[in-house]
Parts: sequence; structure tokens; C-alpha cells
Amino acid sequence: MIDQRLRMLRVVADQGTISAAADALGYTPSAVSHQMRTLARDVGVPLLEHQGRGIRLTGAARTLLERSHHLFAEWEEIRAEVQRTSDSASGYLRLAGFSTAASTLLPPVAVAVQRTFPRSVVRILEADPEECFDLLLADQADVAVVIGTGLLPPSSDPRFDQLPLMEDRIDLLVSAQHELASRGRVRLADAADEPWIMDRPGRPYHQMALAACAAAGFTPQHAHEVVEWDTCVAMVASGLGIALVPRLARIPAAEVVRIPLRGEASPVRHVRTSVRRGTAGQPEIACALAELRSAADLLG
Repeated sequence: MIDQRLRMLRVVADQGTISAAADALGYTPSAVSHQMRTLARDVGVPLLEHQGRGIRLTGAARTLLERSHHLFAEWEEIRAEVQRTSDSASGYLRLAGFSTAASTLLPPVAVAVQRTFPRSVVRILEADPEECFDLLLADQADVAVVIGTGLLPPSSDPRFDQLPLMEDRIDLLVSAQHELASRGRVRLADAADEPWIMDRPGRPYHQMALAACAAAGFTPQHAHEVVEWDTCVAMVASGLGIALVPRLARIPAAEVVRIPLRGEASPVRHVRTSVRRGTAGQPEIACALAELRSAADLLG
């Protein structure tokens, strides 16, 4: 088995502080510090150095992590093989995903896995894409469905196996009384002078909307700020502004109209799956990945 202290070191390296790593792992900071000290004692070299309020990995710690990537993957593959050859195993599956995936893609996948593995426990965790990778690394999630952004680990990251799942097209959302509501398709530039209802600044969806509008040649008038889709829909229906909405988001048809976008500036979200490297063959995880591909094909 993989030494759990190595898993902790992975999370410490990713989070940058002992306290943040403890939060991600569900331990106290003192417990994580103790495990890091005992690991350093056992390998015979210092692994962490204080740097301001945070910590820095020593060269030995970085070498230890780099050399252990294949060990983690191999151990997960061994676990998968053992589970596949057992008729009595009762396992678990933790599915993590951003809000629209958690409401649209993950529930039917959870039902299908639970039906196939009735003795296994299946949970869904709603989390932002960056948090999904924290959950995977801390072994708090097994399958993550995320939107590709520049803030996420690259596809070459040796800790994860990542695969494209689907493209989530973005539509323009307007009130039923809006002058654009009768149009079959519109260009994003057609809405350049409208008041916009947007996500909070700094969040990935806000950045995507700004980038799409910039590509269409304008800066949107940020009139209102929302977090939840229900709030956004209510504001659009009231005529307070327009918004961009992904196809995956379930939007009630009454009082609002979704209009497909055309043109090169039409935004799209690239959705992908991620698991810890070596775990894709574990029965519940393999079933979930297959169900996700089927669901994505139906939606596409």
C-alpha cells in the first residue's frame, strides 16, 4: 500500500500551507505537521522549509514526489484489478462536478452506478473545477467533471487522467418580450448595447463572458451580478438585462427565451473528466466514466 504520508505530502505541495492541506484532507494542522515530520525522519532528509507564512518543499521532497507518481498510479491499478476479481466487494464512488454538471450529468450517472453496484455507496459533490482537483488529490472524490480553464492542471499532469467529454454551447438568454426573442439565431454583437447580468468578477464564468464579448468587439455593460441560475433567470424574465447561459443549464421556458449564437465569437465550454491516474479501471469509476460518455453523447 502507498504510505498515507506520501498522499499528505502531495496535498501539502499542492496547497502551499499546512493549514490549507489540513482543510483539504479533513485533518488538524498539527496532525499533518506531525505526519510530515515523521516522513522526513524516515527518509532521513528535511522535506519542508518555512517561507514567510507558508512552506516550501525542499529539493528532496520534490524528488520524492516526482519519483512516487508512478507508484500511486500502479497502486491504483492493483486495487482496480483486485476489485474486478472479487464477487463480494462493496465499494464507493464520489462524483464531483461544477453546478450545471452536478444538476444535469451526475444524477443519472449516480443512479446507473448504484443500479449496477447496489452494495456500493455513491455520492455527488458540487464543487468548482479547481476544488474538484483538490478533492481528487486528497482522495475525497473519485471522478470529477470540470470545465477546462487555464487555472486547472494541464492534461499532461502525471497525477491525473483527463479526457474530453463534450462541448457545452452557450446561448443568449433574453426575456420573452425582448426584441431579439423572435430571432432564430443571433450574433453576440447584436447584444452589445444591452445591460448584462453576469457572474461575480474573477470567477471562471465571468471571465468566459468577458472574453467572448471582447472577441465580438465590445465590452459588456455589467448591470447586475448573480451566482445562481435561478436568480439570473428571474432577473432576465423581469427585463433587467440579458445573460449568457450554457446548454447544460436547465432553464424554465416560461418568460425567457434561449437563442443560439452564431459566428466565430460564439463561446463554448469544454467539459472534461478527470480521475486520479491509475483509477479508471476500478469498477465503479469505469462504470461512471462510461455512463458519462453516454450522457454526453445524448446531450450532444
